[in-house]
Amino acid sequence: MYKREISSVIQRLAGLYPIIGITGPRQSGKTTIAKFLFPTLPYVSLENLDVRLQAEQDPRAFLNLYQDGAIFDEVQNVPTLLSYLQGVVDEDPKKGRYVITGSQNFALSSSIAQSLPGRIGMMTLLPLSLFEIQSEMETSASIFKGGYPGLHQSQMQPMDFYPSYIQTYIERDVRQLKGIENLGRFQIFLKLCAGRIGQLINFSSLAQDAGISHTTAREWLTVLEASYILFTLQPYYQNFNKRLMKMPKMYFYDTGLACALLGLEKEAQIETHYLKGSLFENLVVLEILKGRMNNRLSPNLYFWRDRTGHEVDLIGEWGGHIHAMEIKYGATFQESYGKNLKYFMQLSGEKGKEKSTFAYLIYTGSQEGSYRDISLTPINKIHEKILNS
Repeated sequence: MYKREISSVIQRLAGLYPIIGITGPRQSGKTTIAKFLFPTLPYVSLENLDVRLQAEQDPRAFLNLYQDGAIFDEVQNVPTLLSYLQGVVDEDPKKGRYVITGSQNFALSSSIAQSLPGRIGMMTLLPLSLFEIQSEMETSASIFKGGYPGLHQSQMQPMDFYPSYIQTYIERDVRQLKGIENLGRFQIFLKLCAGRIGQLINFSSLAQDAGISHTTAREWLTVLEASYILFTLQPYYQNFNKRLMKMPKMYFYDTGLACALLGLEKEAQIETHYLKGSLFENLVVLEILKGRMNNRLSPNLYFWRDRTGHEVDLIGEWGGHIHAMEIKYGATFQESYGKNLKYFMQLSGEKGKEKSTFAYLIYTGSQEGSYRDISLTPINKIHEKILNS
């Protein structure tokens, strides 16, 4: 089992709340970490039909079986159970008594908002970060393989893992969430999304290419976000320039899954693929997103682009500073890489003095140091030089 960065935070929350909630994608390791950190609690899977029926039909009797606590896995299958769980923990608010997990974001969150406010410590567990894997894999291998723990622990080939993952989990889950009947259209839509990694979301274009309505495209994107398949990055809205892009950009929660949807069958194909730079950008954004979320910190991540062509791939706000990051799939530093960073630093310095700006070039090379106030940051130094700064 990989050592998960989130473990210490979950243990801390267990001393503060009677219920610990862990959400995240299917196969991200939620069950494994719950069993590992709470070995004395009985494990109950609400994926099992007989257990689910018992919890649905007589929730009070069901919870009486676990008065000393339990791990309830995939609790979104019985959302009504949370209302009864509220009464149980109100009578005995012992800390760390129950652990619930779920792989559907909004379904679980809406139930929690109604039933368990102030009673639950919530965490999101994403697939393994590069920091957690601690591997010497080449960048293209990291992109192609992705971060699902089961794939790494069993040393499976991505081509043996992802097609089954797509069919078993994604297609089943999205149909449960939205009752999608035209699965063929949805599969096309999902692949089209993979082809737009790191791009501004254009719903009209997506809808037209998938042969669906603009409204359906928005609904399906919401379903994919709720199922932890993809996420959006919002534009940075500091009033540096009124002519800013206002549409969000799209990324996947796992680059290996994105590669499978793009039809990549070998790691070597990434080197010549037209989305090579976008896939690397996705990998870096994920690494920083995971680093923040694993420590229960708000991501506070954005991108910046104006209508004159200036763009900074990633903007982070934490520690009282602005962290501006340019992301390049290249092993050799080139002066042109820092052009937009220097422009942004000048602009932010002119318009606001309350926050200092740090600039980073994140790339596939190994050279460190700085160039005109820009920190050269190899991808394996993200935690050390950016997240811990």
